[in-house]
Amino acid sequence: MNFIPRHLQDSINAELEPREEVLWQEMPTPRFFTRGSIASFLFGIPWTAFALFWMWGASGMGQGEFEGPASYFFLFGLPFVLIGIGMLSSPLWAYWKATRTAYVITGRRAIVFEGGRGITVRSYPPERLQSVYRKQHNDGSGDVIIEVNAWRDSDGDQQSQTLGFLRIRNAKQAETLLKTLAEEAAPQRS
Repeated sequence: MNFIPRHLQDSINAELEPREEVLWQEMPTPRFFTRGSIASFLFGIPWTAFALFWMWGASGMGQGEFEGPASYFFLFGLPFVLIGIGMLSSPLWAYWKATRTAYVITGRRAIVFEGGRGITVRSYPPERLQSVYRKQHNDGSGDVIIEVNAWRDSDGDQQSQTLGFLRIRNAKQAETLLKTLAEEAAPQRS
């Protein structure tokens, strides 16, 4: 089993039921540039540049002294600069989130611990592991998808979120364990 930081290991231990044995646990491979953070980062470059340029122009730089309340108009651009800084720092947030996430397979279920300011725990009993599949890279790393949530946003556009064990080192091993857990539980449901 891989090293899990103490704060995550404490969360895992607190979540386990009596006599529930951990068969496998891992953390995602931390990466600065994930698919979502790349898009946000790239969009953040022109966004922030334009917001800074707008603030510079609105401040009347090079046109003399500040006079009256209108001279503070440039401050309306500050929220846009802050949003841009947030977009530019999205790779750091993706990395930080990965260092606070853990995946666990026990003899009874699969558990996802997603950290941030708090911690979100998703528990998947064997009956929810029937449609598990894997997206794997050449080096064996990849994602084991447990479920895909789909919905329409307020504009009517189709959105989806994949849930499972993402960016793990040995995707096939995790998939095999999850499928075995699902198969072992199948006769009990009959």
